[in-house]
Amino acid sequence: MKALWSFFIHSILILCIYLWCHTTVSDLLQNETDGLALIAFKDGITHDSLGMLSFWNESIHFCHWIGVSCSRRHVHRVVAINLSSYGLVGSLSPHIGNLTFLRTVILQNNSFHGEIPPQIGGLFHLRVLVLSNNSFRGEVPTNLSHCLNLKVLNLIDNKLIGKIPEELGSLSTLQTLGLSINNLTGKIPASIGNLSSLITLSAGDNHLEGRIPEELGRIATVEFIQLSYNKLVGTIPSSLYNLSSLDYIDIASNQLEGSIHPDIGVFLPHLTGLFVSENKFTGPVPGSLSNASGLIYIHFADNTFTGSVPQDLGRLQNLQIINMSGNRLGSTEGDHDLDFITSLVNCTKLQILVFDDNSLKASLVSSSIANLSTHINWISLGINEIHGIIPFGIENLVNLTFLSLESNQLTGTIPTSLGNLHEMQALVLGRNKLSGTIPLSLGNLTLLNYLYLYDNNLSGEIPSTLASPTLIDVILSNNNLTGSIPKELLDISTGVLVFNLSGNALTGSLPMELGNLINVADLDVSHNRLYGSLPNS
Repeated sequence: MKALWSFFIHSILILCIYLWCHTTVSDLLQNETDGLALIAFKDGITHDSLGMLSFWNESIHFCHWIGVSCSRRHVHRVVAINLSSYGLVGSLSPHIGNLTFLRTVILQNNSFHGEIPPQIGGLFHLRVLVLSNNSFRGEVPTNLSHCLNLKVLNLIDNKLIGKIPEELGSLSTLQTLGLSINNLTGKIPASIGNLSSLITLSAGDNHLEGRIPEELGRIATVEFIQLSYNKLVGTIPSSLYNLSSLDYIDIASNQLEGSIHPDIGVFLPHLTGLFVSENKFTGPVPGSLSNASGLIYIHFADNTFTGSVPQDLGRLQNLQIINMSGNRLGSTEGDHDLDFITSLVNCTKLQILVFDDNSLKASLVSSSIANLSTHINWISLGINEIHGIIPFGIENLVNLTFLSLESNQLTGTIPTSLGNLHEMQALVLGRNKLSGTIPLSLGNLTLLNYLYLYDNNLSGEIPSTLASPTLIDVILSNNNLTGSIPKELLDISTGVLVFNLSGNALTGSLPMELGNLINVADLDVSHNRLYGSLPNS
């Protein structure tokens, strides 16, 4: 019995020694493989502006090198490389394919160039590949489809060419696909519809063409679709309206046509951003938008939308930006064209309101514009048929930086209350029927860059109080202004680029102070009653 026990103990010891030796040899071999692969990675770097890779040397085990992480379970096996925003310049070594335990590669915000090594397709454990904001060239490697555990593929902002590989449709675990800001061509492959786990699809700012695939509507998990700035044609696929989880859709700046489904707000109730600008869409603005109660951004600009603006947009309590400029919005009668503004009074977070270049009529003073959110900083209603006076109460909009009401049919005087808008940087009231004098209070606008009051019926003298060191453009042409050119207006700054007082009834000699406008690109004082010569300076 004693002999049997001794034999058993001896066998166990031999087995342990064998396993220890086997593991040690295996670890040493893999240690060498991963270490050499990292050295090859470093050799591909031609410039290291922050000197981070100087710590990649034999005095420290590579598992402790900056940006390198190793597995706890598999000793000395590299599982992550994260060198984001380190100012690295160079190419990505194909030896990265030897780091077979890699799960994460993050190299964004550097200056890598050359092609993406196809050897990455052999990293079967890879879950995250982020190469955005570099200068990679060539095509997207088709064998990335072999990385079946991939969850994040971000190649945004490079110089990639060619087509989006159809093979990527086999990545059933992929949650983020980022291909924007490249030079990709061809059609969006229908196989993208097989990405059953996809949450984010970003392929904007390329040269993609053809139709948006109907198959995209099969991805029930998708929340973010960005396909803007391409050459896509056709209509919005009906299947996209089935994506009830969709939070953000940007298809702006394409050649899409047709109408927006009238029940889009019912079908896509979780939308926060809807961008369809710069296409060929027609028909009415859907009245159901207010059903998507979380909407923050609505961009419908530069299409051919017609009819009235929905009057219940005030239900969008989170709305910050609404831009419907460059359409044909408005009604035949026009009496209620601006009623939507009254509704928007309820949008307490509203910051930007842009409806210029439409066919809106109605009286401005009846629109409740002065009661909009005090957070609003941009109002553009120019190039319409709006009439009436500018309401005095507009002074309530204390954060307003940009106000454009040009090319309308506004009458009355410029309210002195505009001088209380101390954040104002651009005041655009040209091409109306405004009369009276230019208010002295406009001199209180010490941040004003652009003052456009041209083509009105303004009279009286130009206030010397307008002098502000921040002025860049001053256009007061084609009015009935009299008196001399205020010297104070010419002493303000050398930064004025446009100075146009033409088409008035100004008198006196040309001030020598005109020579102070040394950077002026457009100086026009013609068609007045001025005399004298321009200063030599």
